[in-house]
Amino acid sequence: MQIDGQCHCGRITYEAEIDPEAVSVCHCRDCQTLTGSPFRVTAICSGRAIRLTGGTPKIYGKRGDNGRMRFQHFCGDCGSPLFTSGEGDQADDWGIRWGSIRQRDALRPARQIWCQSAAVWIDTVPVLPGRPQD
Repeated sequence: MQIDGQCHCGRITYEAEIDPEAVSVCHCRDCQTLTGSPFRVTAICSGRAIRLTGGTPKIYGKRGDNGRMRFQHFCGDCGSPLFTSGEGDQADDWGIRWGSIRQRDALRPARQIWCQSAAVWIDTVPVLPGRPQD
């Protein structure tokens, strides 16, 4: 599936080819901290599948609980998370952050990881009262 996206301020833009079945939810503590939310949704792909069309992200590296280095690519102006990548034999293991994808409504997660770190209340979200907008 061909997608495109950008950071919140629009300084960084990209295009990519992804498998819409390769979308996952991560409940790890790093994703919770980096997003300020209970989980992060990512479209997994090859780095070769992503083409920047404007701007250059800043990169922050962090070794995860699994011991692997992950690089967080984000906009230096607005802070929007855009991509993640690895190193060594996982250098081509990339992910595109769901919130930056323009076609995100067409992408539904197919799996969850790091479920032991999931917020204890996550299963109650569907039954919470809600409003269409505020």
